[in-house]
Amino acid sequence: MTTLSVGKKAPAFKGKDQNGKDISLADFKGKNIVLYFYPKDDTPTCTIQACNLRDHFGLLSKKGLVVIGVSPDEISKHKKFETKYQLPFTLLADSTLSIIEKYGVWGEKSMYGKKYMGLIRTTFLIDEGGKIQKIFSKPNAKEHAQEILEAWSTKK
Repeated sequence: MTTLSVGKKAPAFKGKDQNGKDISLADFKGKNIVLYFYPKDDTPTCTIQACNLRDHFGLLSKKGLVVIGVSPDEISKHKKFETKYQLPFTLLADSTLSIIEKYGVWGEKSMYGKKYMGLIRTTFLIDEGGKIQKIFSKPNAKEHAQEILEAWSTKK
C-alpha cells in the first residue's frame, strides 16, 4: 500500500515508453496526469482496464488529462499490448521497479491462499502543479475512466 497521500508532491520519475523514448514526470509539467499502475500487459483485468481507458480517452483528453500506464513489463511487451489493443496513451516499462517503488505500489499480494510480492493496482491523479489530487487504491477496471472523470470533476 502506498505511503503517498493527497496533497503531497508526486515523486519524480524517468522511464522508457513502449517506443523506447525517455519519459519523465517533468515532461508533463503544467498538465494533469492519470498515472495508473497495473500488474501485467495482456492479462484479463489489465486488458479490461486499458481498454476502458482507451474507450474514454477522448473524453479524458477533453478534460485535460494525460494518461500514463506503468507496469514491470519490458518495452517490447508494452509495444505489443499497445498495438494489439490500439492504446492511444503512454505505457512506461519499469522492469527495475524504480517508479513502482517510488509510488509505493509494490507489496504483498495473495491469490488462492498463496502470498507473493507484486504490483498493487493503483492510480494517481496528479494536477498541473505536480500534486497528488486523488489516489485510487482499488480501481474498478471496467469503470475506471468513469471513476477518474467523476473524481476530477469534483476537483475542478
